Amino acid sequence: MRKDVVGVSRELISHEDFTRFRDIFYHRTGIFFEVNKRYFVDKRLMERMDATGSRDFRSYLFLLNDPDGRDEWQELVNIMTVNETYFFREAHQFRMMVRDLLPDVTQRLNPPRTVRIWVIPSSSGEEAYSVAIYLLEYWEGLATWDVEIVASDIDTEVLRAAERGIYTRRSVQHVPPALLTKYFTPVKNGYLIHPTLRDSIRFTRVNLLNPDDLRAYSGFDLVFCRNLLIYFDDRARQLAADALYQALNDGGFLLLGHSESMSRISSRYHARRFSEGIVYQKPMGATPNARMKP
Repeated sequence: MRKDVVGVSRELISHEDFTRFRDIFYHRTGIFFEVNKRYFVDKRLMERMDATGSRDFRSYLFLLNDPDGRDEWQELVNIMTVNETYFFREAHQFRMMVRDLLPDVTQRLNPPRTVRIWVIPSSSGEEAYSVAIYLLEYWEGLATWDVEIVASDIDTEVLRAAERGIYTRRSVQHVPPALLTKYFTPVKNGYLIHPTLRDSIRFTRVNLLNPDDLRAYSGFDLVFCRNLLIYFDDRARQLAADALYQALNDGGFLLLGHSESMSRISSRYHARRFSEGIVYQKPMGATPNARMKP
């Protein structure tokens, strides 16, 4: 027996229960929990079991599989996913965006076509807002081109946080003082991002491995998908790579995290090396996407 975080005695979740839940969670999200994550998984499962009044794991699993358990499934996803980021993380990619990638994209387009950027996962919004600030501050093309930024995540709680736009001092620690003054307002225990920036980004819930979620997502010129694939196994990475490929316009670019590479996942992309790093490009003349824009 053990006491969980709210003091209720409960038998440990069995190895068979853990394995069954891990397989279900992986099937639905692509995220695979190794055995060394047992404590993390057990603790959060028991939090939700107590919140729903489930008497044991099997009754909680029954709730998750019930059509009426859709909201509970989302609550579970929210506490199982890891969301930690900050403004201007891996800033060299934002510099590359304005110096290299957007000029490459726009030289093939004619105004008034909108340049479209997708940030997935959005987490609590720091990355998407960083993209917007870099465009406003450093891309001269913004005088000519309209830009649409869509930011998506599987976690509805972090999406609500992103829409609120309130950040801790730690989140903004790498923002230059002049930009902090320009784009943020000090509030209790943190900073509130300027309303014009909040209004410039559309936040949406998306599961990258769910075809039903992805039907509306295509026509993007840049996709930031940083530090997500590291949580997937090989099969899920391939599915994600295909989904991102379909979301890109011909000639569009995919940006991954510094520890991620597409070279062993998919041969459909062309690796492009620029002055500050490697990105992955969808070749020109690829099969047109059939999806509608979100």
